[in-house]
Amino acid sequence: MDPIGEIVAYEQAALAAISNVTDAPALEAVRVEFAGRKHGRMRDVQALLGKADPAERPLLGKRFNEAKTSVETALEARQKELARPKSIAGGLDLTLPGTPLRLGKKHPLVQTIDELKDIMGRFGFSVAEGPEIEDEWHNFEALNIPEEHPARDPLDNFYLAAASVAAANAGVPASASSGPVLLRTQTSTVQIRVMEQQQPPIRVVSLGRVYRPDTMDASHSCMFHQMEGLMVDRSVTMAQLKTVIRMLFSSYLEHDVSIRFRPSFFPFTEPSVEVDIPWGDDWMEIGGAGMVDPHVLAAVGYNPDEFTGFAFGLGIERLCMKRHAITDIRRFYENDVRFLRQF
Repeated sequence: MDPIGEIVAYEQAALAAISNVTDAPALEAVRVEFAGRKHGRMRDVQALLGKADPAERPLLGKRFNEAKTSVETALEARQKELARPKSIAGGLDLTLPGTPLRLGKKHPLVQTIDELKDIMGRFGFSVAEGPEIEDEWHNFEALNIPEEHPARDPLDNFYLAAASVAAANAGVPASASSGPVLLRTQTSTVQIRVMEQQQPPIRVVSLGRVYRPDTMDASHSCMFHQMEGLMVDRSVTMAQLKTVIRMLFSSYLEHDVSIRFRPSFFPFTEPSVEVDIPWGDDWMEIGGAGMVDPHVLAAVGYNPDEFTGFAFGLGIERLCMKRHAITDIRRFYENDVRFLRQF
């Protein structure tokens, strides 16, 4: 056979052997046989170039290089193909790039709650929790809200007619009313529960859902989240209250914040103030605060002549709205993924 014919025969035999292998060890054996550097058939074919006439060598060399390149390319392609995972039933190709999963994140209000807990923890406040279904003692009477007070109007609360105090709150103190239960209207109920179980000094915050039958609009909801803060000790002052609230706002909003106290009235604090923060060109009410009323201290067994304290309740939604420039509280509850993905 002439040299050109031997080169062609070598190439065809090598390509046929490569295409017929079914696993990596067999392919390696074919590689050694046809393209091995020491004893492969490629060396035998290459030796033909040295025996050919000088005039034929350029043509033979070109054809040999083409065959060598063809065999090496086929080896590499077959090696990648055998390394690829096998398809499973249904023709699924496991080598195709997958569809990336979009990881979920905490709701912006949950993020806000976690951050507020962290900030108040650095101020020395621990976290306390209480039930969302409350009895009238903790929601009203212990907070110095008498039975005739308009805040106890059934139209201004979510009373649960089918529930009972015993079912809702096992272990309610003997001083508690045996009347109906309701969804709590404020997290101030937690401060009563804490003071019933603990003697001063007290520094606690409670964060959770509260319920009021308000008309839904851009800044009001019938269910929202509130943070209650309570500090009771000897010689607690209004100045300390204002300092804690301002430090809280400045830490959460990440810049120095001015706050405004407006005189107000709450049955469970005296004196009482509304707390406002700047909102555009105006102010927005963010919550209420004041010094714990002596009647509240006495209701839980504290001596009002020995201890004083402050309490504040802040709207978590409004803090989150302020930080992220959200203009409508209803956005938090619409479950619009386009909105939630921004946080």
